[in-house]
Amino acid sequence: MTVTEVMSELVLQLGVIIFAVRLGGRLVKLAGIPSVLGELLAGVVIGPYALGGIVLPGFPHGFFPLGEGALAVSSELYAFATVASIILLFASGLETDLGLFLRYSVVGGVVGIGGVVFSFTLGALTGVFLLHTTFIDPRCLFLGILSTATSVGITARILSDQKRMDSPEGVTILAAAVFDDVLGIIALAIVLGIVALITSGGGSLNAANILGIAGKALGIWLGFTALGLIFSKKIAAFLKLFKHTFDFSVLALGIALVLAGIFEKQGLAMIIGAYVTGLSLSKTDIAAIIQERIHGLYEFFVPIFFAVMGMMVNMREIISPSVLVFGGIYTLMALASKVVGCGGPALFLGFNLRGALRIGTGMIPRGEVALIIAGIGLASGVLDTQLFGVIILMTLITTLVAPPLLNASLKIPGSGTRKPAKSDDSVVSEWEFYSDEIADLVVDNLLRDLKAEGFYVQMMNIDEGLSQARKDDISLSITEEESVVTIETSILDMPFVKTAVFEVMLRLNDTIQKLKDSSDPQAMKKELVDSGGRTNENILSLIQAECVSLRLQGNTKKEILAEMVDILADNGKLEDRSLVLEDILQREKTMSTGMQDGIALPHAKSDGVKDICVAVGIKKSGVDFESMDGNPSQIFIMVISPKKVSGPHLQFLASVAAVLQSDEIRQKVIEADSRPQVVSLLRKGKL
Repeated sequence: MTVTEVMSELVLQLGVIIFAVRLGGRLVKLAGIPSVLGELLAGVVIGPYALGGIVLPGFPHGFFPLGEGALAVSSELYAFATVASIILLFASGLETDLGLFLRYSVVGGVVGIGGVVFSFTLGALTGVFLLHTTFIDPRCLFLGILSTATSVGITARILSDQKRMDSPEGVTILAAAVFDDVLGIIALAIVLGIVALITSGGGSLNAANILGIAGKALGIWLGFTALGLIFSKKIAAFLKLFKHTFDFSVLALGIALVLAGIFEKQGLAMIIGAYVTGLSLSKTDIAAIIQERIHGLYEFFVPIFFAVMGMMVNMREIISPSVLVFGGIYTLMALASKVVGCGGPALFLGFNLRGALRIGTGMIPRGEVALIIAGIGLASGVLDTQLFGVIILMTLITTLVAPPLLNASLKIPGSGTRKPAKSDDSVVSEWEFYSDEIADLVVDNLLRDLKAEGFYVQMMNIDEGLSQARKDDISLSITEEESVVTIETSILDMPFVKTAVFEVMLRLNDTIQKLKDSSDPQAMKKELVDSGGRTNENILSLIQAECVSLRLQGNTKKEILAEMVDILADNGKLEDRSLVLEDILQREKTMSTGMQDGIALPHAKSDGVKDICVAVGIKKSGVDFESMDGNPSQIFIMVISPKKVSGPHLQFLASVAAVLQSDEIRQKVIEADSRPQVVSLLRKGKL
């Protein structure tokens, strides 16, 4: 194939993958399953071992032909997955402020270390038993590493739903998960060094060689990490020279790519270099900005990675008896190793059996890192497709069984600690800000203030607005759902929380007041009407004859608004009439939408509609609508748009205001004797 043919095939494949992962992720989320599993399964379905291998016109080997060598996909597609894994680990490193974290997570560190050591040992021994080989067999070492990884995004969601994120068990689980990530990366570096020596035949594997390899791997990891943390502020200062946040965020990712390549050249995995880069920048003031700016890249690349991992799964081999037996035993080991390895140390750190069980079950889910390491093993030839299938099976099952097991352990009555803990008496406070944007501002400012106070802030799930902050024995669970912000903490710490939120609101209010003082809303509203502007006939086609009323009956502002909402409801335009009316009235409280010259443009964004809709009403005698010129309003045009779907909301308001600038058009609309006549006047500005 020519280069052009290879690239055209790659572009087509990426397009199909993007649609497949979005569909797969959405479908599984409806069942309460993490979207990553849907993306993984989407890859299985469209991969070369399934639909992707079907011969189609123009694709003699299928849309996703079976790759050569150890990989089931093309090298070009696997390259995309590799870049995605670097972005994923870079983002993970950015989320970990290691220095601050270590100050407040001694118990979590002990639990995390116990989980890693026990999981690695038991995972490798499972390989020894089932593969009939030695402990230092590369396959056994990889099975050990793979069993250490923990993904607690779903655990955090369950803890939040059960109002237990700030409990001693919740704090310990989230802390231990970070230690799992760091220790797992270090262990991977050591294992890759041992595997390189074995596969290259560069010498005998004895205690001295193993210590030498471990020393080199640790030396490289610790050396680069130490240099990164020491010079992090200078690196950040250098990046800031490029001024624009998008520029220095992309350059930070560029550093991650360079360091990933250096680590690979040294015989270590690229993801280790990416993680070290993120970890180094995590303590700088630009870490949060970089996270936000690369989020789009993350959302594009990372699902592709999961799909490619799924495409390398041979379902025929997974359902074979040998793989099912191996996978079943390995999965049981993976479950037990976290329950015992993490729960066991917890028993000696102030937790009772109940609390230890909760901690152990909360550490069960495997996820992103396990899949990345499995891909490295497959690409290097250490793992074959059968062992890769075993790992996929373990990842799927542990992620699926963790929620019911954790829920069951949390429902066991009683405290999880031997002595009463301050957070056992947790309380919840809720703030309704009536706007998603204001809620975002409050949470962003609150998290920034908490970091300034020395709190360790952990973003558990960006998409679901879930965060945790802790310092000493203070722990806060912060959840943002649309315009509502909920914070859970100990009853003793709630005064601190309310003070912190109050300070944020006071600061934002001061900023908004300064903005109000520097502008005149009434003058701005008048300028909108007087300035004219272009009309867009396509946008104005939203005006439909069935949603026009020539004789509104209401005699007050509230009655008119309710009547126009009813027009939309009667024509099937609304999902929730009460919610739409509530949002319209709330918008009017902010500032009246009565313009001048008898025009009123009531509008709002609401979850009560799926699509933008428009109602037109005429009241010849007019109604007091608190208009800017003090005159009664006679022409009412209501626009309702969905909150979370983009649409021409502002463009419609500007277009219709431009049409109604004409005295002649306004008068003809008021005197119109048919709905089509009104529609024609408003759409085209003429009969």
